[in-house]
Amino acid sequence: MHEIQRRQLLAWAAACAGGSLSLPALAAESLTQKLQSLLDDRECPLPGLSALVIRRGEVVFEGQLGQRVMAAEGRPALPVTPDTLFRIASVTKLVVLLGLMRLVEAGRIDLDEDVSARLGFKLRHPRFAEVAITPRLLLSHRSGLTDEGGLFFELPATLQGLLGPQGSIAAKAWGAQAPGRFFQYCNLNYGVLASLMEVAAGQRFDRLMQQLVLDPLGMKGGFDASAFSPDQLAQVAVLYRKRTGEQAYDTAGPWVPQVDDFSREPPKPFKGLAGYQLGSNGTLFGPQGRLRVRVKDLGVIARMLLNEGRHGGQAFLSPASVRQMCSEHWRFEAKAAEPANGDNLGGLFQAWGLGLQHFIDRSSADGRGDRVYPGLQAWGHLGFAYGLHSGLLIDPERGHAIAYAISGEGADPEKFRGRHSSLPLFEERLQQLLWAHAREAT
Repeated sequence: MHEIQRRQLLAWAAACAGGSLSLPALAAESLTQKLQSLLDDRECPLPGLSALVIRRGEVVFEGQLGQRVMAAEGRPALPVTPDTLFRIASVTKLVVLLGLMRLVEAGRIDLDEDVSARLGFKLRHPRFAEVAITPRLLLSHRSGLTDEGGLFFELPATLQGLLGPQGSIAAKAWGAQAPGRFFQYCNLNYGVLASLMEVAAGQRFDRLMQQLVLDPLGMKGGFDASAFSPDQLAQVAVLYRKRTGEQAYDTAGPWVPQVDDFSREPPKPFKGLAGYQLGSNGTLFGPQGRLRVRVKDLGVIARMLLNEGRHGGQAFLSPASVRQMCSEHWRFEAKAAEPANGDNLGGLFQAWGLGLQHFIDRSSADGRGDRVYPGLQAWGHLGFAYGLHSGLLIDPERGHAIAYAISGEGADPEKFRGRHSSLPLFEERLQQLLWAHAREAT
């Protein structure tokens, strides 16, 4: 345990003995202790955590535990702080969704338009060329695209050269089913959406997201780490695993940096942008998972959504747009005599809306499913990459929400499956602790 955190817990114990803490403060300190125990688990330790809980629209807990940088080779450990920036993996997609919906509200994009016209080439499933690929299909992961051909491409690659009629990955990037009929989670969908947004707005994707979402919501960080100030760069959390390459995890071994170890190598700017043509390759900027932000900024998004699109007394999105995002477009169905209507990723995906996962509290007897908290119906997004686990989920009916980022994993998550969901056990426990705190006294 970090020395600062040890002193905080001692202070909490002393305050309890003197009876000077209120019941809400006692509950928050109790949650902090439980979270620390989660990090200190011997079977699956975790390096660092930032978490936030919203109850009836108000933040009732914000805590940071562990280290954003682990001690190594004479470098001291640095703790997670409220300003720590995490590469939040696929929760990035939720933030991109906000920018796209603002363009929809401005009349720049239609959710049901054929994206081919703006992209400058005919984007079609080779076996179902009569079906137009639309933003709605891309957002709900029913476009027919898969990640089999890749999900990120450096310049001079272009979407047309990759997915056009003679594209280099066109033969393997599409699934077997017709667009609109089958759910398959696909990162490449967001590379297409980022390209569409660039053409619609006439601006490079990373800068457009700064203008449409990050700056208006007061969020720190961004898609281009090379543009961060020295203070921000120092706050970026390194992502860790207790393994090297594809070797087996060694729980007793050292923490091995996976990405964002910028003290060793500063972030590099995007390559080849001098002649970049807007809309030609939105995958370059990482719309599928490369955003680095603070967990408190995810809390800002959660409160905005719970407040029907309002932020700071003004409309960031319309209530109608928020309702659209939280409208179910697909629900997993498995029939004995017919193929399933989608890939539920080992049970984790049971339903999906317009860019948001719908958690419907449905799990099988073996614990495979989306039951993150008994009885909970929630909307949001999860993220997993390079050891990081992140989440932003809202319960619109009750006005509750949680947000979190775990900066690594100390054991193979596949060997520590959740008891009631398809999440890793440590993430299931984390969500249960946070949701229990959100629902306290409600």
